[in-house]
Amino acid sequence: MLADRGISLPSTGTGFEALESDPQAVADKAKALGAKYVMCAWIPHKGGEFSKADADRAIKAFNEGGKVLKENGITFKYHVHGYEFQPYGGGTLFDYLVENTDPKYVSLQMDVMWTHFGGGDPVALLKKYGKRWVSLHLKDFRKGAPRDMTGLTGPENDVPLGEGELDFPAILREANKIGIKHMFIEDEGDNELEALPKSIAYLKSLKY
Repeated sequence: MLADRGISLPSTGTGFEALESDPQAVADKAKALGAKYVMCAWIPHKGGEFSKADADRAIKAFNEGGKVLKENGITFKYHVHGYEFQPYGGGTLFDYLVENTDPKYVSLQMDVMWTHFGGGDPVALLKKYGKRWVSLHLKDFRKGAPRDMTGLTGPENDVPLGEGELDFPAILREANKIGIKHMFIEDEGDNELEALPKSIAYLKSLKY
């Protein structure tokens, strides 16, 4: 279906357990789709209580799975979801996760809305980890809506780009400095067919 429409699929996703148990099967599926990137968007944990033990499990799975994917010509990336910003040491468990994963095998994808939702600063984190970031999910968050570290919020809080709390010009400026190639508009609202054209028009209107 993609080939019939002249569409390429640069990136796809995998569940954590699939990566942990059989990374070669994940690689085979990605290659069949023609994808060069595979992202994982969730680490198993008790809701709102992401722990060091959870991070350690992920570090092992990501380093080992990422190595297999690299051997198959695919870049593995972890998709930030907001629950990782639990305080730990002098920083957060997200910092711990990044510092203990091998850059050769583990890259990062920032979902800017989930990063903001969990208390992270998208621009500061882009600056801090630079080339570790290889792609973005662009998504906006309703102004004044409550935020927490669950990595979960209702579709009513997903608004067209430019209508919420995120500072997209600053985010995109920093992403361009890093050289991030792929930025995916992700809409998890209930009116995506109406919202997506607004998001596209907003991005086209920006000067940054």
